[in-house]
Amino acid sequence: MADRDILGIEVSRGRVLPEWIDVNNHMNVAYYVLVFDQGVDSLWDRFGITEEHIREMNSSTFAVESHVIYRRELNLDDPFIVTAQILAYDKKRIHQFQRLYHAEERFLAATAEWMNLHVDLITRRVAPWPDTILDDIGRVAAVQGDWSYPEEAGRQMHVPRPIFSTGGAQA
Repeated sequence: MADRDILGIEVSRGRVLPEWIDVNNHMNVAYYVLVFDQGVDSLWDRFGITEEHIREMNSSTFAVESHVIYRRELNLDDPFIVTAQILAYDKKRIHQFQRLYHAEERFLAATAEWMNLHVDLITRRVAPWPDTILDDIGRVAAVQGDWSYPEEAGRQMHVPRPIFSTGGAQA
C-alpha cells in the first residue's frame, strides 16, 4: 500500500505498547478504542476543542455512538497511524470515520466510526457549536477533497444464516 492509499487526515501515530498485548498475543480490543479515542482528541485540537477551550467555555463533545471493525492484528511494538475523515456535521453533531494503519506495512488494521454531540457542560445538554469551532470543522472538511464514503461506515452486525436468532433486524 502506497502513501496515497492511506486515506484520511493523519491525526496520530504511535507504537503498540507491551501493556496493550492480551492473552492472544496481539493488541487487545480496548487499546484499539484507546488509540482511536486519542485520534479523536487530536482531531478536536484542530477544531479548537482543546483542554483550555473546554475549561474556559464549559463546552465539549460526548460520543453517543461508535462502531469498530477489526480487520488485521497489530502486535507488540508495531508502529501505527490513525487518520480521520469527516463524513457529515451540522450545528450540533459530527459524524467522523477513522482508519488505523500499520505504519510500515501500510495495511488497514481497523476502522472506527463515531457520532459525537457538542455539549454545554453546565446544562449537560446538546448545544450548538461555537461559531469558531464550526468554522474550523468546515475548514478541515474542505481539505478532504473527493474522498468517497467509506464502505465500512454505517454497517450493521448480523449473522447471515443464524442457527438461532431473537428475531432482531437481519440484513
